[in-house]
Amino acid sequence: MTIAPQAPMQVVPEFLELEITGRCQLACSHCYAESGPTQGHGSMTAEDWVRIITEAALGGTRTVQFIGGEPTLHPAFADLVGHALACGLRVQVYSNLYRVRAEHWDLYIHPRVSLATSYYSDDPVEHDAITGRPGSHDSTRANVLEALRRGIPVKVGIIHMHDGQRSQEALAEMRSLGVQRVKVDRVRGVGSAAKGGLPSTSELCGRCADGKAAILPDGTVAPCVLGRFLPAGDAKSAPLADVFAGAEWERVAASIPRPSRTGAGLGEDALMTSPGKRFEACNPDSDGSDCAPAETEACGPSYE
Repeated sequence: MTIAPQAPMQVVPEFLELEITGRCQLACSHCYAESGPTQGHGSMTAEDWVRIITEAALGGTRTVQFIGGEPTLHPAFADLVGHALACGLRVQVYSNLYRVRAEHWDLYIHPRVSLATSYYSDDPVEHDAITGRPGSHDSTRANVLEALRRGIPVKVGIIHMHDGQRSQEALAEMRSLGVQRVKVDRVRGVGSAAKGGLPSTSELCGRCADGKAAILPDGTVAPCVLGRFLPAGDAKSAPLADVFAGAEWERVAASIPRPSRTGAGLGEDALMTSPGKRFEACNPDSDGSDCAPAETEACGPSYE
């Protein structure tokens, strides 16, 4: 039984990223959230997240994505997923798939749940060097295969870090395993990847805040997890409907450069994002790791 109304009023974006923790077993040098093994879960309580999910469902959200950090490390993860499903929402879990508990597999087989993960190379040594965790390649790959065996939808984002990286080989590998939704994109200059510099809206796909928003571990509302440097409200202290009807959200949404049409018509597998490099067009129902920069973006909202 669901607790969401049949036709909720559309006041909250259709796709909502819930960054419920900054903790992660990996230590990726490019992490947009600067997450890692020593990070915490933030100031949002489990009760805060339950309220957010309920308000989102009542406000017209169709899909929530649990992300981090590694969202499965949050002690209330399973309860929050269960609550989202009870509210009638679709759920995507963006996990590193480094470790999957047996009870989480039971969650993932629900027909309204899908998985997403990041992958870097078909070469275990190269992959593990990027994640900072020996054995992460083999674990992630094995759990992708297990998800496919169980019939769980899986999306894979391959993040291209440097010249010579085996990104295209990783793409071919995932497709050969049976992953239907897999894309390659360059790393974004946000969080750890900013290398001490100031993040820029040029690093965004241009579709942030367009039917999409993120809520960070302290309750900050942002246009997406990559746009975390553009705070647009506080969901911890205010109802979601008030945040998204507010002047700050409107100001932030208007500040994001919208995509030109220079990438239009290239097709999903042929988006040029830098000279000599072809990456796939973005899909906004993700953590943003597969969203191309605004100047070449050719995608539109998708809630598959």
